[in-house]
Amino acid sequence: MTATLFANARLLDGTTDAEGHVLVEDGRIREVSDKPLNLAAARTVDLRGRTLMPGLIDAHVHVIASEVNLARHALLPDALVAFRAARIMHGMLMRGFTTLRDLGGATNGLRLARDEGHFDAPRMIICGKAISATGGHSDGRGRHDSRDMAYLEARLGCLGRLADGVDAVRRACREEIKAGADYIKIMANGGVASPTDPIAFLGYSKDEMRAAVEEAAMAQTYVAAHLYTDEAIARAVECGVHSLEHCNLITEATARTAAKAGAIACPTLVTYEALKSEGASLGLDAVSVGKIDTVRLAGLESLERMHRAGLTMAFGTDLLGEMHRHQSDEFTIRGRVLPAIEVIRSTTIHAAKLLRMEGQIGTLATGAFADLIVVDGDPLKDLSLLTGQGRHMPAIMLDGRFVKDQLAA
Repeated sequence: MTATLFANARLLDGTTDAEGHVLVEDGRIREVSDKPLNLAAARTVDLRGRTLMPGLIDAHVHVIASEVNLARHALLPDALVAFRAARIMHGMLMRGFTTLRDLGGATNGLRLARDEGHFDAPRMIICGKAISATGGHSDGRGRHDSRDMAYLEARLGCLGRLADGVDAVRRACREEIKAGADYIKIMANGGVASPTDPIAFLGYSKDEMRAAVEEAAMAQTYVAAHLYTDEAIARAVECGVHSLEHCNLITEATARTAAKAGAIACPTLVTYEALKSEGASLGLDAVSVGKIDTVRLAGLESLERMHRAGLTMAFGTDLLGEMHRHQSDEFTIRGRVLPAIEVIRSTTIHAAKLLRMEGQIGTLATGAFADLIVVDGDPLKDLSLLTGQGRHMPAIMLDGRFVKDQLAA
């Protein structure tokens, strides 16, 4: 594999902020130095005036969600869903996201297609189907829809599955892990895009949540939970849930408890802004539209509370359908209330920690995957440089291979 030497770069990854030189070889970062490096066989790129960062990590996406109306989406042909997912993931890659964690829907088969090189996409961490109680956030059936969910659950376009009771939850967890899930996702609160669960709905009993946590632990992994209300978050932390998704209505006291427990939060503010402005026009039903402001208006305050409490936050977006194009706007939304360095850390070292890939992604360190982006200018001074559909990124590298290269040779 061709070697690449990035010279005279501003190095920025959440722990490092300095001038330096990075040598990439065989898909890995082989050397990082504050002194000039020389390798005759390497292509040398002078990055003076530009910033070199690890590839960005989005720790909450739904790559198969090509439509906003998820009930309708579940009925789409699998092949159509797969090809649309490939397009969605390629768009993420071109925005500089080289790793993603899918929170419901992506399968091991889709990941294998990516790994075999059938399309360019970020590396994928998956949970398989999100697991929900009947009437919970994975149940897209309306009040008067009594169809058996088994038909929908077998389809690629369906993001979740149902499991009621401790034994059923255990079986669902085991089946998802057998199918290739890297972690378990449960729906522990009501949601916006589902028709019969108010936001305050508590999706699972403590016994059911503890069963999921135990099953995950036995498989050497963790549970992520969809959560909004403070009550739901506190219950989930008590039961051992590690990854707290959304958290819009969290209190500072609960955030402190979660931090002490070693949990990590993954807020997703951009999706509520996008749903508010575009959801109805893209097919979101009136019941769901009516729930948006309950969580949207509390979003920025939740970031401040979690930051003050010392609760680690990873970067997530949770967008659906045509709204995936707003993915990078999460940076500037968070930047309204958080220091820019904390926003950078959320998409690098904090997200890598959540994905249990520290030292491999989200860092400019020897031995890490050579997932890199080049940014024109200084993102610490202007987070909008990470937006614009990759417009300010002349180069994006994945596994040591340029997937975008507008740098002079």
